[in-house]
Amino acid sequence: MDTIEDIKNKNLPRHLAIIMDGNGRWAKQRGKLRVFGHENGVHTVRNTVENCVKLGLEYLTLYTFSTENWKRPKIEVDTLMKLLVSSLKKELSTFNDNNVRLNTIGDIASLPKKAHKELLEVMEKTGKNTGMTLTLALSYGAREELKSAIKEISIKVKNNIISPENIDETIINTHLYTHDLPDVDLLIRTSGEHRISNFLLWQIAYAELYFTDVFWPDFKEHHLVEAIKNYQNRERRFGKTSEQLK
Repeated sequence: MDTIEDIKNKNLPRHLAIIMDGNGRWAKQRGKLRVFGHENGVHTVRNTVENCVKLGLEYLTLYTFSTENWKRPKIEVDTLMKLLVSSLKKELSTFNDNNVRLNTIGDIASLPKKAHKELLEVMEKTGKNTGMTLTLALSYGAREELKSAIKEISIKVKNNIISPENIDETIINTHLYTHDLPDVDLLIRTSGEHRISNFLLWQIAYAELYFTDVFWPDFKEHHLVEAIKNYQNRERRFGKTSEQLK
């Protein structure tokens, strides 16, 4: 079985994004409440962040809470928000010890005041770190992101700040939540589901997709290594032929 050392420095993805799925079903299999799965999923987040740091990845983005997740039962949403606050407090030292800068994308103004305050504080306290950028997608939805970008660009066109003829990918990128992040190279989704679920739709245009049946709380170092090794063995053509790449 390959380890982090075996795949390190070998065509690594610059930006890895993960849809962390399966906490609820993992708990249900054990006769527990969904909350139990979310609590154990937090441990996987910590381990994954540390493993990505060991690999030397530049960017890691985690789908933490979607705009659709607000529709879940109130007790589950409240628990997730409490977990967010407690996790951020606990992990601040881990972030700083590993030189990780915390970032966020999404409508964070919709978060409860306590969660919003803690998030901003940890982002500020890790802001000078120069290692991996960890981005939490919170109250995030790709369609909402695109809608927001289109509105902003439309207003600038109306006010003659931007000419319609000059609108290109660069202009669009600068109006997205992810304006300071590169496109995603590898997207991993756990739990056996094979869909994108409104996550980074623009940014994954040429990403390699990797799906695993493993539920998020069971996602270990060797699963991460397996996913990245699979990525390393793929040929990324970006519309070109194999011959052109050679």
